[in-house]
Amino acid sequence: MPISRPKAWHPLRVVLLSSVVLLVACSDKPDEQQAQAPGFPVSVVTVQSQPTTLFAELPGRVEAIKEAQIRARVTGIVDEINFQQGSDVKEGELLFSIDPDTYEAQRDQLAAQVENAIADSKVSASLSERYTRLIKENAVSRQEYENAMARNAQAQAAITAARANLKAAEINLSYTKVVSPISGRIGRSEITEGALVSSTEGTHLATVQQLDRVYVDVTRPASELHSLRKAVAEGKIKQDADGAKVRALLDDGTTYDEIGSLLFSGVAVDPGTGQVSLRAEFPNPDHLLLPGMFVRVRIDQGVDENALLVPTQAIQYSSSGATSVMVVNEGVVAAVPVQVGANYGDRIIVTQGLESGAQVIVEGFQKIGPGSPVEPKPWKDDEAAQGQDGAPGSADPSAAADVPEAADSSSDAANASATE
Repeated sequence: MPISRPKAWHPLRVVLLSSVVLLVACSDKPDEQQAQAPGFPVSVVTVQSQPTTLFAELPGRVEAIKEAQIRARVTGIVDEINFQQGSDVKEGELLFSIDPDTYEAQRDQLAAQVENAIADSKVSASLSERYTRLIKENAVSRQEYENAMARNAQAQAAITAARANLKAAEINLSYTKVVSPISGRIGRSEITEGALVSSTEGTHLATVQQLDRVYVDVTRPASELHSLRKAVAEGKIKQDADGAKVRALLDDGTTYDEIGSLLFSGVAVDPGTGQVSLRAEFPNPDHLLLPGMFVRVRIDQGVDENALLVPTQAIQYSSSGATSVMVVNEGVVAAVPVQVGANYGDRIIVTQGLESGAQVIVEGFQKIGPGSPVEPKPWKDDEAAQGQDGAPGSADPSAAADVPEAADSSSDAANASATE
């Protein structure tokens, strides 16, 4: 016999089934929305290995190739200053005049002593000649003859001594006219007219520096030099057979026009600092580089045939100083630790951690992190588009960047709409 149920059960069953369907539908909707949510737009560059000239940028100080400190070599009163301070002077040009009266008197006195010695020598020479004839006739004793010959020799020696004293006096007299030992630019006068200068103390009068060519001295960690030599030996870096070229960067950030040459790299390491000394020589026709000036020196080290360059803004720095980049791997962000080298204008070389062909995120970091889905778009740098590269002699690192600068702002707008 069939069991009969009240008719009121049927509407209740319909309501319960509808509630279950709604709950299931509501629970599945967020997953479907999450699965269908687009990734955040980011701007990327695809890095490619390319030949790049490597360089080291180091602080250096300018030194004059020739520097002469003009000092007093006689004692006296300065009569005249014969140059304009800060002007260019020639070798042998008169700079200072010291009162010569005392030294002229000494010269005249010693000149008279020379004449006196010559007169004495004539008397002794005549006597020695006479005694030479008489000794043959046994008219004088041997002792008298030898005495006459000794007096003649003494007279000749007295002439030599008097002439030497006269020469010293003439030299001292010449020192009253102070001339420049080199050609160059003279600085300020350290004394004034009427000042007493001393040969004993070597009074400093002025300084002349040759500025047509200058040295720039720099120091470099010995460990970096060792790494460079190792890379060259392994064939990773190719060096120019003509030697390293050197450029100087001035205080205002501009590059000095003249190219210098590296004279030597230190053969010894400073035990206190672990540094080696290097010296470069620069032409300085316009005297822009002055002794004592600090500059930054960029030394070409060779060519890396497989260098990887990325925009500097793509490098992420941690609080500990570690560096990394964000890369896109199958539409998902991944953080990759890297090691970086020198800057090349708006680019920086990555020495370790990155592979050629990687998509590196340059813009759009605000709302992403490792594991975030993203939508990569090419990035364009205005300076790179114009072909401006900050690294002399390096390959153009902007070949892979060809997307609008507005990528970051459009990314923020897309992110805001996705959030809504």
